[in-house]
Order: sequence, then structure tokens, then C-alpha cells
Amino acid sequence: MATRKSVSKPKLKSIKAKVPKAAPAKKVAVTPAAESPTAPAAKDIKVVVLAPVKQKVKLVRDSFTMPKNEYLTLSDLKLRSARLGLPAKKSEVLRAGVAVLSKMSDTGFAAALDAIPSLKTGRPKDSKKVGTKKTAKKA
Repeated sequence: MATRKSVSKPKLKSIKAKVPKAAPAKKVAVTPAAESPTAPAAKDIKVVVLAPVKQKVKLVRDSFTMPKNEYLTLSDLKLRSARLGLPAKKSEVLRAGVAVLSKMSDTGFAAALDAIPSLKTGRPKDSKKVGTKKTAKKA
């Protein structure tokens, strides 16, 4: 007679909810004239201010084409950041550039855009495949 193997049930892990730490309580003084007969006679009221909860930002994956000299400039900027003691990834360098552009005035932003030539969209053609055609087999 065949025996069944006992299947172990997965253990459930306890999950602790992350609660943001509250800022130190602030005391607000209440003047005696402001007290009403129905309100409790409290001299100090503690106010607890909660820190805003940071939400996860959804990431977007994208691809683009750029000239080789600008791509090499990205590598130079990565090396520059490493020499400054702040190693950065390509995406971090690009995001920093976007942050700087967003804080520019309209005239500065327009000047920066005018300095960059526009490119054709799409993937660049592979230099190995250009000009080569497959020939049909001879019968």
C-alpha cells in the first residue's frame, strides 16, 4: 500500500505595519478668556503632527536614440560624479539633467533646446546589415 507524503503547510509570517514616527508634541497655550464653560479647563493642549507617508513612485521604462558624442558625454559625467565621491548611474545623471532643465527659465530652456539638433526617431540601422542582400541559391 502506497503511503502519502505529508505536505507541510507554509508558515505564515507576521507582518508588522509600518507606522510613521510622530514628530515631538507641540504645546499650544490657551488664554483663559478663550475657554468656554463647556470645554474642559486645559491649560496646555498637545498637538501631534504626523509626518507625511511617502508613496512609492511607479517607474517607467523607456528607450531612446542619441548621438554617440552625447552618449560619451554621459560616461564622462558618470566619471566626474565618481571623482566627486558621488558615483551615479546613467539614469541618475539623466534624471539630474531633467531636474535642472525643469528649474530653468523659459528663455534658458528654449536656448538649451535650440542648441540640440533634432534626430530621426526609431532605431539606428546596423552598419553590418546595410548594403548586404542575400542572394538566392542557384538551382
